[in-house]
Amino acid sequence: MEKKWWHKSVIYQIYPRSFKDTTGSGTGDLRGIITKLDYLKKLGVDIIWLSPVYASPMDDNGYDIRDYYAIDSLFGTMEDMECLIHEGKKRGIYLMMDLVVNHTSDEHPWFLESKSSLDNPKRDWYIWRSPKEDGSPPNNWGSYFTRSAWEYNDTTGEYYLHLFSKKQPDLNWANEDVRQAVYDMMHWWLQKGIRGFRMDVINMIGKPIDFRDASIMDEGVPGWEYWANNSRTHEYLREMHDQVLQHYDIVTVGETPYVTPREGKFYSHPHRKELDMIFQFEHMNLDKSTMLSAKKPLDLIALKSVLSKWQNELHLKGWNSNYWSNHDQARTVSRFGNEGPYRIESAKMLGTLLHFMPGTPYVYQGEEIGFTNTYYDTIEDYNDLMDHHKYDVMVHDYKLTGQEALKRIQPFSRDNGRVPMCWDSSEGGGFTKGSPWLKLNPHYQAINVKQALDDSNSVFYYYQQLIQLRKDSVYSPIIVYGDYTLIMPEHDTIFAYIRQYQEQRLLILTNFSESETQLCLPYRASQVVISNDNITQIPDLSHLTMKPYEALVVVI
Repeated sequence: MEKKWWHKSVIYQIYPRSFKDTTGSGTGDLRGIITKLDYLKKLGVDIIWLSPVYASPMDDNGYDIRDYYAIDSLFGTMEDMECLIHEGKKRGIYLMMDLVVNHTSDEHPWFLESKSSLDNPKRDWYIWRSPKEDGSPPNNWGSYFTRSAWEYNDTTGEYYLHLFSKKQPDLNWANEDVRQAVYDMMHWWLQKGIRGFRMDVINMIGKPIDFRDASIMDEGVPGWEYWANNSRTHEYLREMHDQVLQHYDIVTVGETPYVTPREGKFYSHPHRKELDMIFQFEHMNLDKSTMLSAKKPLDLIALKSVLSKWQNELHLKGWNSNYWSNHDQARTVSRFGNEGPYRIESAKMLGTLLHFMPGTPYVYQGEEIGFTNTYYDTIEDYNDLMDHHKYDVMVHDYKLTGQEALKRIQPFSRDNGRVPMCWDSSEGGGFTKGSPWLKLNPHYQAINVKQALDDSNSVFYYYQQLIQLRKDSVYSPIIVYGDYTLIMPEHDTIFAYIRQYQEQRLLILTNFSESETQLCLPYRASQVVISNDNITQIPDLSHLTMKPYEALVVVI
């Protein structure tokens, strides 16, 4: 495999609304990010994935874009954006923008034209269909945020497709003019000096020709069988690569729900010239049965199977994106670790497991200090459109009480990841001097950046070590390019695997349990690489006791 500059990189995602407010508005801004670049440099990350800051009505917190060429005043100005790019580069930190081109805002000038008349030149820039004879929507597809994926337009007497909010109409990628407008916009941003794109739900841009009714109604959003990973998507991505991506030394990652490892290779195999890597979601669904179900205990054996499948099937045939958290996921310590007495240990353990795997590790803001979920008491406290949609369905269709519905929403709410970053224990958590747009985590006085930086044994400094080992150590080649082999696949509390590169081998051991676990392993350790229990003496692997949520990496 050809080596790329970003193979050693660690990517840090910033959700701008919740990172750092410098104006007292209660909402994070670009200047706030600039003030924290030295913090990110200290952590060791070298790429920032920036969630959308484009001009937007903010129906879906910026994922509904009104103008791709403007910065929303909520976050600052284009001069602030240019300053962020410049100041980041000075510190060896590059910017990866969020590219949201499956849909726009319904306030985008393109859509305003498209909906104005049946014969407008931009009518075909979006997906319009006539009603059925009874006036109902063209088919039974659902959306992530509403019951139907179709919204009726009185002016023209047709429905438009929206896989998300009704204020997020889907673009018609079958129209060549649409694709060219997107490519022109990508060139514009790349020429400003950004170093890549994270592409929002990019596997949904290829729509079918016939728009038949969905037949699979119990797995995800109805209609996904037709619009997720449609063959047209691959055609469009190869065209995008030819017209845009190949002309820059950048990194690309696609968000691809419903993807399989086979399709993952189609997207990320270097010879196919589509994307560098993708986000898959299979491991993030192991503690829930459906989008509306209650949280269930993590099946560790299933987690090992899923992650190992992706590692093995994409090895030398693609590239993995390794993540626990992002703006669409709840906090990992609360989901897969222990948010109580073993918060620090489990946060370090989860980081160890992830950062030693092949592929690119992602750190979501707050993950590096062991941030936990925030459980709000009423549905009104939640901002997320998806939460309100789920609540409505559970209360009115499933006949759950409000409290029962809320209990199901709390562990998985996307707002868990969007709660403002807490920089210190002062009022406003050091995030804002105003009223935060989303209520702070009630534990912010104990879990904040200042506390982490003042504690040499904190999650922050452990993550700093993990990142340094990948980027600049004798172990870099094996961490980045080594083979992966799962061991003890049926063990119900230990996740362990071996990395090998040439003659060097590392053994990674992690305990997902609150109990001690005894192990007798047929290996001899020669060096401790890292331990969340501060072990320095070489352990006897034939008589090893793993403490609760312990992580240990040794040379064997």
